[in-house]
Amino acid sequence: MGREAACQCNWAGKSAKVKVLLETGELVFRGEIRRRVPFSDVKDVKAQSGRLCFTAGGEHVELFPGADQAAKWAKTLTAGPPSLARKLGITRESVVWVLGDVSDEALRSALAEAASISDKDPDLILACVKTPKDLESALAKAHSRLAGGVPLWLVYPKGPGHPLNEAMIRSTLLAKSLVDTKVASVSSALTAIRFNRRRTT
Repeated sequence: MGREAACQCNWAGKSAKVKVLLETGELVFRGEIRRRVPFSDVKDVKAQSGRLCFTAGGEHVELFPGADQAAKWAKTLTAGPPSLARKLGITRESVVWVLGDVSDEALRSALAEAASISDKDPDLILACVKTPKDLESALAKAHSRLAGGVPLWLVYPKGPGHPLNEAMIRSTLLAKSLVDTKVASVSSALTAIRFNRRRTT
């Protein structure tokens, strides 16, 4: 299923061309209409005649992505939110290497879904960071695994006023040839970004 669509949008009587991204837990509208809509705000979802219809904040919305995509997106929007473990890519077969202090209960529950927590042949790395120093330490420890293609989730505090923020994280990792590939809300206090080694051709 495509995770984005460039199509016509009718939002509460306003018609415009948009790009819509189907992210984890939210719809992101870009272009002439710019909105971020959590799945929890999307109601009365229907797919009919190539249209995806729903209400968001009480306003009627129509997208025209085509019949196949409208049907698939409607199924995703009505399926309910994925578990945190699923959002992070943690399964019963996953080996997760954890760096830093995991004090958040939601994150602990997600990690409990993994086959094991170990630095031996991990499928993914999860690092809890609060400061630039934490970030540099995690990157130094994970360097060889990252070079080998193991993805890294960086979990950090949400909102303003913290020593570490999204812009700092992105710029630091971009300088190390690591690119962000996914974001996920962890809890009311934490958010996460996944990074992978930049592919070379």
